[in-house]
Amino acid sequence: MGGLAVTSQSDAGGGRLASLTHRDADWSGLRVVVTGLGISGFAAADALLERGARVIVVDAGNGTTEQSERARILDILDADVRLGPEHVTDLPTYADGPVDLVVTSPGWRPDHPVLTEAGRDGIPIWGEVELAWRMRPATGAAPWLTVTGTNGKTTTVQMLEAILRADGLRALAVGNVGTPIIEALLDPEPYDVLAVELSSFQLHWSESISAMASCVLNVAPDHLDWHGGEGAYAAAKAKIYEHTQVACVYNVEDPATEAMVEEADVIEGCRAIGFTLGTPNLSMLGVVDDVLADRAFVAERTSSAAELATLRDLTGGDESLAPPPHLVADALAAAALARAYGVTSAAVQRGLREFRPAEHRITELEPVDGVRFVNDSKATNPHAAAASLSAYAHIVWIAGGQLKGADVDALVAGAAGRLRGAVLLGQDRALIAAALARHAPDVPVVEVPSGDTTDVTAVMDEALEAAVTMAAPGDVVLLAPAAASLDMFVNYGARGDAFTEAVQRRSTGDRS
Repeated sequence: MGGLAVTSQSDAGGGRLASLTHRDADWSGLRVVVTGLGISGFAAADALLERGARVIVVDAGNGTTEQSERARILDILDADVRLGPEHVTDLPTYADGPVDLVVTSPGWRPDHPVLTEAGRDGIPIWGEVELAWRMRPATGAAPWLTVTGTNGKTTTVQMLEAILRADGLRALAVGNVGTPIIEALLDPEPYDVLAVELSSFQLHWSESISAMASCVLNVAPDHLDWHGGEGAYAAAKAKIYEHTQVACVYNVEDPATEAMVEEADVIEGCRAIGFTLGTPNLSMLGVVDDVLADRAFVAERTSSAAELATLRDLTGGDESLAPPPHLVADALAAAALARAYGVTSAAVQRGLREFRPAEHRITELEPVDGVRFVNDSKATNPHAAAASLSAYAHIVWIAGGQLKGADVDALVAGAAGRLRGAVLLGQDRALIAAALARHAPDVPVVEVPSGDTTDVTAVMDEALEAAVTMAAPGDVVLLAPAAASLDMFVNYGARGDAFTEAVQRRSTGDRS
């Protein structure tokens, strides 16, 4: 595999923790602190308690309805649950001895006082994904097919799940996509295989995972406030390739991902498999005459390729639509991971044909007066927005929110020739307006004051009205914010819902 180094699988940590490599090991009496009472923290605490570990759970929250219910259940199971900001200023202690292990949730930054104190005291820190890996059964555990990347993770693992199920497998998309991995592992009916979405936060705290196949879709600056810089962020992403068994899948158009594969320590025999939007070379998947083609997992790959699906399969059979390039890339990555597991080419086609993107991810809405509307509220950073903007020829762009320190100059410069106009809202709209003035001075811009408003319905209606005024029949009004949503909305889904509802009101003429 070129420059890939080979290593045997090793354990993170020493002493007793090194023996905790499966759920049937002796977890009893282990003194654990679980940080965070979200979905993943609750699942981790529940699994540890079931195996006889002692658990203290801390969270800064004062007890939302969900937290209170989780705390009540864990209390019944004899966990010590401590809610409130006063409980997260330092590492809690056990009366009869030191803490053996901290299991942390993805939202907790490495510089959090509880985690820095644990690190200073030499206490091992696992993420809930590392714990999940060690909670697999000793024999017959479902293989993991793992995916990370700055953008496209959720779409890819959901495509992968669809492909695996199309081959008759009991499969589930888990991890950062929603369902905690531990929850899936403890399901009474075992899964055949898991499609695992991993964020950089989750990978930061993972050491011993050994996926059957792994993939980094792309890498662009993001979450730099959490990781402390681009290098640390990329290093966290690269950890997904460590100990991979069969195939490390990389993006030919993103050389950083190939470099990560070359530097990874993998299981002997693991292959490097590329995916490309162009014609595939040997050991790659790519596109040939509108066909997704495999030159990696076929015996005759030196002279021919296997046909996996057509581009039309990605649009539900609609020949009038062309799938955006990033959706094609996601499909190729999903297909590569599935083929590494041994899925048939026919199942790849069936799975991709049946797949539909989740809401707020390039969701096409009903056109109004010849103008198309696309909801890509999930484009919460410039890299994701650039992919969305590249998919359409003439765009009125609705953008803005919290940029989290990201630079939008390259995004605006790259999209300038496609823009009919721009409507900006949210906390950092002025920064995007300034980039438009520098790189697209002829593009009309409307700013909708929205800072800390609670009337998001009125703001979105005003934004849509301004966008429609600048759009001509055949144009696309595209919500691709390039920014987070928490300045105005509960999450990106709520932002997308507001946009969709505004379009529906305009379609029906109900603007009351």
